[in-house]
Amino acid sequence: MIKKKSDALILLKEVENPKQFGVADVAKSGAILRLIEKPENPPSNLALVGVYIFSPSIHKAIDRIKPSSRGELEITDAIQELISTGHEVRSFTLEDWWLDTGKKDDLLTANAIVLDEWGQKKIEGTIDKASKLLGRVSVGRNSYIKASTVRGPVVIGDNTVIENSFIGPHTSIGDNARIINSSIEHSVILSGSEIVDVERMEESLIGRRVRVFKNHRHKALRLMIGDDSTVEV
Repeated sequence: MIKKKSDALILLKEVENPKQFGVADVAKSGAILRLIEKPENPPSNLALVGVYIFSPSIHKAIDRIKPSSRGELEITDAIQELISTGHEVRSFTLEDWWLDTGKKDDLLTANAIVLDEWGQKKIEGTIDKASKLLGRVSVGRNSYIKASTVRGPVVIGDNTVIENSFIGPHTSIGDNARIINSSIEHSVILSGSEIVDVERMEESLIGRRVRVFKNHRHKALRLMIGDDSTVEV
């Protein structure tokens, strides 16, 4: 929490490549001296993780700053304004894991960690007698698993159909999805998407309302697909 005389608390994490992040210059007391976005010569390896706690003073700091070259009011500029006007901004360095999920592989790693640590068995949908659920599998309301094997940890959202398919470990499937005659592992599939006749999909990130279907050729797919896409392979 914010200490009595502090107006902000910023969470930081040591990283190996500070040039790729916003970093903090931190005093021995833990007070933040300045913030630098993707510096050529980083003053530390302490990256901003994007978690902040503020006192009401932040509103006045925001009123005083101007939009950046991107035309936006930047949170780092507001924090720097607090520092420049004599307010104390303190830091807390995370010891546990943290990932920058701006890239596909990092997002899939984060998905696997979350499923490993917090996945649980919870069945709210319908599982037919020809299906097998192994390990920690969560199936949402009104979802239907037919003639399929699901090996956890796996999370399946509401109103989703899994038919004649294999869903392997570390897979998250959103609401209103359809997985038919397919094998999927180590992937994230968002709501409204449809995977049909895909022999093997792994390490893939599929956006919302995406259709992926088989054209009787390649056996393995590794995809990063945006929203409202259609892919025929």
